[in-house]
Formats: sequence, C-alpha cells, structure tokens
Amino acid sequence: MTSATSPTPHDTLSPVTEAARRARTAAADIAPLPRSAKDAALLAMADALEARADEILAANAEDVTRAREAGTSESIIDRLTLTPERIGAIAADVRHVAALPDPVGEVVRGSTLPNGIDLRQIRVPLGVVGIIYEARPNVTADAAALCLKSGNAVLLRGSSSAYSSNTALVAVVRDAVATAGLPADAIQLVPGESRESVQELMRARGLVDVLIPRGGAGLIRTVVEQSTVPVIETGTGNCHVYVDARADLDMAVDILINSKAQRPSVCNAAETLLVHQDIADAFLPRALDALADAGVTVHADDRVRAHATATKATVVEATPEDWETEYLSYDIAAAVVDSLDDAVAHIRRWSSGHTEAIVTTSQAAARRFTQLVDSTTVAVNASTRFTDGGQFGFGAEIGISTQKLHARGPMGLPELTSTKYIVTGDGHTR
Repeated sequence: MTSATSPTPHDTLSPVTEAARRARTAAADIAPLPRSAKDAALLAMADALEARADEILAANAEDVTRAREAGTSESIIDRLTLTPERIGAIAADVRHVAALPDPVGEVVRGSTLPNGIDLRQIRVPLGVVGIIYEARPNVTADAAALCLKSGNAVLLRGSSSAYSSNTALVAVVRDAVATAGLPADAIQLVPGESRESVQELMRARGLVDVLIPRGGAGLIRTVVEQSTVPVIETGTGNCHVYVDARADLDMAVDILINSKAQRPSVCNAAETLLVHQDIADAFLPRALDALADAGVTVHADDRVRAHATATKATVVEATPEDWETEYLSYDIAAAVVDSLDDAVAHIRRWSSGHTEAIVTTSQAAARRFTQLVDSTTVAVNASTRFTDGGQFGFGAEIGISTQKLHARGPMGLPELTSTKYIVTGDGHTR
C-alpha cells in the first residue's frame, strides 16, 4: 500500500509526459466535435494571430537577434524570420484550412455484405500528433490548424532557436481555441528546450500516436531511428530540374530560376540542374547568365564548366558531395547528361525522393520521365516550387512525406486521419 507521504505515479510524471496526458484527454474531447465547432476555433486563431502580431514579432525579433549573434546562416535566418506579411499569410492559411472539407467521418468505402450487414470504413483522427521541427515558426500555426481541423491534439517541439517565437504563437492560438470553447490543451508546446525533452517525446508510445519530424536529414534520421512512437518520415529536398533535348529554352530558363532562386531556403527549391547534351550549347550560356543574375553559384561538372567561360556565372568544380547536397542557399549543382535515361539514373542515385521536374515539348519524353522517376512529385514543364500543400489546394501542409506508407507527398487533412470500420447488423451472428 502506498503511504500518505509516498509520491503517487501522477507526482512522478515528467512535464513532457504530463503534457502528453493532457493532449490525450483533449484529443478525446475534440474527436467527436462537429465541423462548425472546429472551424469557429480556427477562425478565432486566424483573427488572434493578426490582432496580436506585434507580440509575435517582438518574440521573433529576440530569436533572430540570437541567431545572428550565433553566426547562423542567412538561409536559416530567412526560415526563422517572421514579418507582418508572413503573419498575414499564416493567418490566411488558417482561414483556408477552416474553409476546407472536414475529413473526419468521410466514408472511404462502404457496402452491404451478402449477409445483410452494412459495412462502412470512415476517417477518424489519429489522436495525439507530435511535431518535431527546426527553425520555422510558421510550422507552429500550420500544424496547430491542420491537427485541430482533423480532430487531433498536437504536441509541438520546435528548435531552441525559435523558442521565443513558438512560445508566443502557441500562447496566442491556445487563448483563441479556449475562447472558442475548445480545450486549450489540444495545442501545446512541449516543455523544455533540451534534447531530453525530445527524447521523452519520442518514447511516449501509448500517449502519442504518431510523430512527424520536419527539418534537416540529421533530425529526421534521429527521430526515425530512435523513436518508439510510430513516425511519418518527411524528407529533405534534393530536387532536380532536367532540361530535355526538346525543351522550350525560354520556359526552361524561367522554370530553372523560379525553382532555384524564388526562395532557396525551402525544401522544394531545386538543388541540381541536369541538361541533355543535345541542347547544352544553346541552353547553358543563357541559363548560367540567368543564374548569375539571380546570385546563384553553380557547382558544375566538366561539361557545364566548358560552357561557362563566356558567361558571367560564378562556377566552381563539383565534388561528389555536391550531387547529394540540399544547399538551401543560392547554390546549385549542374551536369550535362547524354540522354533522358541518364538523367533518370542520376536522379535515382542522388535524389531524396522529393520533387523532380522535366522541361520538354515531347509528350513521349514527359511520359517516360514520369513513369521512371519515383519521387513524391514529378513536374512536367512546371517549377519544383509547386510541391506544397497550399499550392495543391490542401491549405497549410503538415509536411512532405517521402516515405511510401500511409502518406506520401504534401500532407494535408486526410493524411492526418486513420480509418475505422463501422459494422451495422440486425441481430447478425456468425
């Protein structure tokens, strides 16, 4: 028997476990809610983000100052930085999520069995979703909105570099959710900034239903290899643009520059350019000058460097490591290939399985490329930057899964649900 002075199991729980328990209770409370209740909370969140933008920006400025003092790269600082415009875009994404159909209760398939039993497979929330992510505070609001809309509670574990921003964001959205009459514990920041808090979250099997890591290869590998909680693996973005022998040159330059330089610090930015040998003479001088104008350094093989002498491009010799690098900066690897099949072979060897694009006027080439390339997204005559939940019409995304189980590609609301079967009989026995 436990004495009056002995600690109860509840007393010995860590802050992370306590948060997970509260999330589990909240998940059970919001799972059966109608769409109207969840949408009202989301709209309250969006309004609060805009109304309290100054508070969020002040916290974000603390993070950015610390990052600069620590010598953090500009690409990471870009991911970390919030502006009034970015907060407005985050709020717009939340409103977009509110306007989307509710996946919970959707009938995936159904039939009446020969014995008269009615069988339906319906979508249900996953339960408690843990998100482990790096210096992108917009993920905090995106993940909260998507999880709430899909009936899940969420535990958010951002990087220490964005701690002030994430703390402010979570405070704002929790207040809004509570004001709308939903449990605030449906959205929580995981307590602590240490590695131990991350490890506790990864070991919270039975309390957390799934973990989704978002960040660099090291973070994702650590979560996949060390977590006892099931993981939906998101991947890094070593994305390729292949310019085929029959490409429209103007289109190819536009797609290349947009894919690489429109926002180089994100996972759907292009990191490698492959050019068919038959079009290299005509295309590469134009492409290299355009990359130079965009401030991009080209890590090139011998055949690309041979076309660079009369251009203004900054070109360095490519190393084997360049072909597998996700730069997240104004850098791109570039090579000339002998054929479409050689481009595919290069992609198969080095790609992270995120997004690959082909620029071509040949339907046969486009068809073969899309058949042979096994990435989450294959673009034909379009920028790699379109691989995005918002661009796909999903609202904000929870991440881009590069695995093949349950979810693949940009993960919207349906990917945050599981299913269950409803069996309805009339006294049936087997």
